[in-house]
Amino acid sequence: MHLATLALLVTLLPPGPAAAPAADTDPVGEWPLRPEPAVVEHFDPPETPYGAGHRGVDLLGSPGQPVRAALPGEVTWSGTLAGRGVVVVSHGATRTTYQPVAGSVPVGTTVAAGDVVGSLELTGSHCFPRACLHWGWLEGETYLDPLDLVGAGPVRLLPLWRDEPARVGRAATLPRPYAGWRPPVSSLPAPR
Repeated sequence: MHLATLALLVTLLPPGPAAAPAADTDPVGEWPLRPEPAVVEHFDPPETPYGAGHRGVDLLGSPGQPVRAALPGEVTWSGTLAGRGVVVVSHGATRTTYQPVAGSVPVGTTVAAGDVVGSLELTGSHCFPRACLHWGWLEGETYLDPLDLVGAGPVRLLPLWRDEPARVGRAATLPRPYAGWRPPVSSLPAPR
């Protein structure tokens, strides 16, 4: 095809569909403790709003260690709840929580990812006698896995035979890969 013909086709044909918006992917955040801490207890969401579970992760730290905002946002709570120091940073539709923390930033302060919001306390630690940070992430009243913010959440394997691109992120719902599977035709004789 000649270059002139190609240029004519490009100008006459309607534009193709707009690029699809990015899938609902999790934002990229930072570890609230540095260096990257050991995860002592993983996220185990409750089956019901008041059910048993672990609504965040516990990260091993040391008393007095700086606690950092995982995402940019605004400090919306810094104080004591149920005998534990708590800092909450809101990020639009989501918020991250940090406890037990002696907050060092006043409510209303805008913070960048990685900014220090307080220091880790031993009193109220989920890992007592060790110090650990309980790090939570919520969207409304729904608890999310904060490890997704740093790429350390559960591994999601996708089937090799998938025809269309997969949506990845907390809003994605993947079909059950074996829902339509049927065993191959067997060479064994049929039962009599």
